[in-house]
Amino acid sequence: MVLPKRKNEMVSEHIPFMSIDEYLQLEEQNPDTRYEYLDGYIYMMSGGSANHASISGNIYALLKNFLRGGPCRVYNSDMKVRVSEKYYFHPDVTVTCDPRDRGRADMIQSPRVVVEVLSPGTERRDRGRKLQAYLACPTVEQYLLVDYRTMRIESYQKEQGKWIYQAYAPEDEVEIGCLDLQFPAVDAYEDVIFEQEDLEIEEQ
Repeated sequence: MVLPKRKNEMVSEHIPFMSIDEYLQLEEQNPDTRYEYLDGYIYMMSGGSANHASISGNIYALLKNFLRGGPCRVYNSDMKVRVSEKYYFHPDVTVTCDPRDRGRADMIQSPRVVVEVLSPGTERRDRGRKLQAYLACPTVEQYLLVDYRTMRIESYQKEQGKWIYQAYAPEDEVEIGCLDLQFPAVDAYEDVIFEQEDLEIEEQ
């Protein structure tokens, strides 16, 4: 099946319904392209901006450094994550502490911490259907949404069965309670240069 491509878009428009088996076959036959599955609809992921790559890379490196030598593993968006029977995603960063998700596993079955770096093409979905899917996943304990326009990180963290929302400013320490770690929010934005128009929008 050939999917539509649109130049300079993070994600293409969805195509008609596809079964999970067809989706998995599509990814297997196209190893250089990532697709996400949302309850029958497929979204093709394309390359992001330099800032997007820097932010996701920074967070990956921070978490990997903190978790080095421990039972948990950190993966980037190359790894597919099974969130439920109806949702398969490629988060920018995923942490799993399940030994079954290591080695030759072709997808993560038990995500514990998920990070999505927002972009113009994905923000609505990251804050909508994907947010609901992550919060409904029994193994997910924290979901981070990282802004691409300014230094702002939003967190949904599960505490005693309830989801607690918190927003972090540049001077704050981002806390990941389930992993017993924290890092300065500003460190996620190392080497990031914001567009002037984005800064002007934030100031309004």
